[in-house]
Amino acid sequence: MPLPFLTADRAFETADDVALPFDDRDHWRRPYRPGPWRVGAAALLLLLASYVLFAAVIIALTGSVSEGGVVFGVALAVIAVSLRLLRMGVWVSAHGVRHVGFFVTRTARWQQVVAVRTVQQPVRWLGLPRTVQGQALTVVRSDRAAEDTAPLLTTHNADFLGRTEAFDRAADSVEAWGAEYQRG
Repeated sequence: MPLPFLTADRAFETADDVALPFDDRDHWRRPYRPGPWRVGAAALLLLLASYVLFAAVIIALTGSVSEGGVVFGVALAVIAVSLRLLRMGVWVSAHGVRHVGFFVTRTARWQQVVAVRTVQQPVRWLGLPRTVQGQALTVVRSDRAAEDTAPLLTTHNADFLGRTEAFDRAADSVEAWGAEYQRG
């Protein structure tokens, strides 16, 4: 079963001369691969879910079916959390740029975007309250104040911690999508 949200399109990493190397630009796609921190956390959650599912089967066979159903529901919740964790990130298409968070998804149409740029600023380390100096990809929208917008990507989030080259490639590709569709 293919999981399209887990892998990025390889054309972003191989096409140096073409900024937007896709025929179907209306399809939402992530311009980078999920980082090792994000994939590792999701893998650990899925491992935990497998143990909980096994416990649900044992409880259902030896005890009451209702208690096994509750434990099965907990396992399904852990699986849903791990899949949502893998889905988080930045997605682009001809329609705009989409920032998928754990609870909230924000979409900005290219017509609303004034600029997409990389800035040097304090960023959160792995989403925790601690901030460090790093780079962030920000979107300036025409309908919001500049202070209102959260960064799309940072050098210290779960996708790019310790992977500055990957951050640069992802930021460049999102900026290329923005430059292409802000003109049109």
